Amino acid sequence: MKTRVMLTLLAALAARQNLSAADEPAPPPATIKVNDLRYLDDASAWRKNPADDCANTLKDIPLADGVALTLGGQLRVRFENWDNFAFAPANDDDFLLGRLRLHADLTLGDHLRIFVEGRSADTTSRDLPGGRRPIDRDTLDLQNAFADVILPEVGGVQLTLRPGRQEMNYGAQRLLSALDWVNTRRTFDGGRILASAGGWKIDGIAARLVQVDPTAFNDEDSGRDLYGVYATRGFKETPVKSVDLYWLVADNQTNTFATAAGDENRDTFGARVAGTCPLTGIEVDLEGAWQTGDMAGQDVDAHMVAVALARKIPFCPLGSTLTAGYDLASGDGDKTDGELGTFNQLYPLGHKYFGWADFVGRQNIQDLQAGLDIPVGKAKASVVHHWFNLDEKGDALYNAAGGIQRAGSAGACDEVGHELDLLVAWPVDQHLHLSAGWSRFFAGEFLSDTGAAEDVDFLYSTVQVTF
Repeated sequence: MKTRVMLTLLAALAARQNLSAADEPAPPPATIKVNDLRYLDDASAWRKNPADDCANTLKDIPLADGVALTLGGQLRVRFENWDNFAFAPANDDDFLLGRLRLHADLTLGDHLRIFVEGRSADTTSRDLPGGRRPIDRDTLDLQNAFADVILPEVGGVQLTLRPGRQEMNYGAQRLLSALDWVNTRRTFDGGRILASAGGWKIDGIAARLVQVDPTAFNDEDSGRDLYGVYATRGFKETPVKSVDLYWLVADNQTNTFATAAGDENRDTFGARVAGTCPLTGIEVDLEGAWQTGDMAGQDVDAHMVAVALARKIPFCPLGSTLTAGYDLASGDGDKTDGELGTFNQLYPLGHKYFGWADFVGRQNIQDLQAGLDIPVGKAKASVVHHWFNLDEKGDALYNAAGGIQRAGSAGACDEVGHELDLLVAWPVDQHLHLSAGWSRFFAGEFLSDTGAAEDVDFLYSTVQVTF
């Protein structure tokens, strides 16, 4: 089944490419940037789009003097096929996931804006552990519903107040992300103060996680509060391209780690720097964070470090790029010492950093990666290899959602295994995006020492239409 699906998709991609080459000269390149957070789209840019595009008529529609409305949406369908899911030989299945997003963006003069986005998600039957999960399906619900109150600039400081339901992406999304991969994207109820001054953008955050209920209106999860400040600044014509500084507070009524469970109050202090090394041309993304606080009577002392490197291969006609990286998130090897050393990954886009199979999260883990990106026209093929080892054998292996994937054992080996990810992504135009991938997880000695340890195959393909 999975082989036929992959071959069919690749044949369709090849046929589309050949037809394009035989057509009349391509129209001018699209000028539209579609953001993961649709409320960041520049609606006025659609009206300037040189392409003959019916979606233009939905953007920046004048309703009155100073009043304009923008409409848009996105439809996504993904096929997944699993062999030996969760390392167990009985866990084989394939299914479809679908999601529809629709939004309306109303601008009322220079100082008020209202953004509303609805979302509906569902899946065919899923015969894997967990069944049809809350992250897979949800009836029509609100993803975003907020107002922007834009205050007059004073002394070079611009303030925007944003109360309501809202998605959030920050930095490289290692700790805060709307998590587009899942069918029911992550969102929060609360408010933010967005400030900009002197090249800095500084956001104050007070929010509460929205819990997905597949059969009822989603409400905030009263047990998961997030507060903090996130500051970022970009630079031009310098080796350093951006700097992020942040302080985030997670106040959770209950949380669970291998060596502690209960009430959690945790502060995360972190920084991120991204840029290009002037001597080597290597693109560098470096981030580190330290956590303190208390949980279930224990003092928190945890940390994480992430390094990502990329370098275009000199004289390569394809313009290929070599990538490498290292991620460390601390674990806790002693439940009796009064200190909790397991890092809390908060609300991340873990899927991007620890393998597409999602068996590994940014908690008690060391991950060494190497990869290659190969552009082919508009498309890009990527191959990445991960080598996973536990930071502390007495702690657990945590999955991409932060749950315990496999309990640890002091007598087990610390090698979790290897994952090989292949992905082909093709943005056909500003509306249609196609992708397909295959991942294989090679189970290591830690898994065989502690339970089921079958190698896992994960095959997927996605069709996404955005307007």
